[in-house]
Amino acid sequence: MTKDEDPAPRPSRRLVIAGGAALAIGIGAVYGMRGVGGNSNLASDCTAAREAGLRAAPLVRGHVASLTIAESPISVSDLAFKDETGADMTMQDFSGRTILLNLWATWCPPCRKEMPALDRLQAQLGGDAFKVVAVSIDMGAPRKAKKFLKDIEAENLDFYADNTMGVFNTLKRRGRAIGMPTTMLVDPHGCEIGTMAGPAEWDSDDAIAVIRAAADMA
Repeated sequence: MTKDEDPAPRPSRRLVIAGGAALAIGIGAVYGMRGVGGNSNLASDCTAAREAGLRAAPLVRGHVASLTIAESPISVSDLAFKDETGADMTMQDFSGRTILLNLWATWCPPCRKEMPALDRLQAQLGGDAFKVVAVSIDMGAPRKAKKFLKDIEAENLDFYADNTMGVFNTLKRRGRAIGMPTTMLVDPHGCEIGTMAGPAEWDSDDAIAVIRAAADMA
């Protein structure tokens, strides 16, 4: 460079700061922040869910070590899907029971692998206090999902489906669904206790201990 040439302009401090802020936002968008939507969807009546989470937290280990107990539970009572007859329903229809909500699809190998365990869990713990609600998000008619459940002899799970994927996308917007399967433990008031991304052995001693503690089942 000669003394007559202008040196390359250096970015202003303001631009550097702005660029750093944009990078931070971008990183958050790529990785998916756990707290996204948490505060805006926090229900004032989710105190019981927080207490259930405190009971369950010390037992989160082993097969359910990836379960994230919610520090700021959200209400999911508005999540909508259909039952086996095609009738509309929401999570509010299960009010009064602790629910293990599982979103699955036949095109998801980990979902298929964990479905027998969910069926056995329902057989063991299902009743007035607890229920497994497995919602298929397969697109189109429910024939394929129903056939899969029949083929694996899942006799204890009721069939629920949402072929619009609306239930998954709603949880995704609220920062609670990043992949499949997605499973959420929900208290009797429709509030999140904890959420897991990925499969688990849901009929294992680890899982049952967490569920019993959360649901305050003797």
